[in-house]
Amino acid sequence: MYKRLFVTFLALSLFSVSAFAETWNFDQAHSSIGFSVRHLVISKTKGNFGDYAGAVNFDGTNIDKATVEITIQIASIDTDSEDRDKHLLAPDFFDAEKFPTMIFKSKTIMAGKDDTFIMTGDLTIKDVTKEVSIEGEFYGVRQDPWGGTRAGFSGSTTIDRQDFNVSFNNALKDGSLVVGDDVKIELEIELVKSK
Repeated sequence: MYKRLFVTFLALSLFSVSAFAETWNFDQAHSSIGFSVRHLVISKTKGNFGDYAGAVNFDGTNIDKATVEITIQIASIDTDSEDRDKHLLAPDFFDAEKFPTMIFKSKTIMAGKDDTFIMTGDLTIKDVTKEVSIEGEFYGVRQDPWGGTRAGFSGSTTIDRQDFNVSFNNALKDGSLVVGDDVKIELEIELVKSK
């Protein structure tokens, strides 16, 4: 009898988890992972990563209960300059042949006012993993015209590239850096719930 009760309890627990923790995949056609960094102090150079994969697991309502994992292919970097992209893939910067991916795994998400949130997680670039916090906004859930369910959010954070051994540097005569250390990462993400 106890065995039967235990099996029933286990089955209900698994059903409960599956009912509330659904998998949502990234819709790359309607999403972007971009970044910007200062160049010569006086301007910003922008770029994005076009190839990434991962999933978000949540109930479609409570973003603070979600988990996020994403793997970005470094070779998909695009800054609208072929020569610059090649340099960014080289050992001076990402060393993409040796470290082909960038990985983010969430640890906690704290809901704020008006659908805002702060997501904290581990970011791995090259051979370094550090905790970062992403400030974001959850845009809610909508049904699309094709029978699917979608959700969206945006987020941003600023990291010091030196912390991740992306350390190439040249200095101007006044000591200013040709390439800034602070890199702003910006996310615009649309998700599709797995059927």
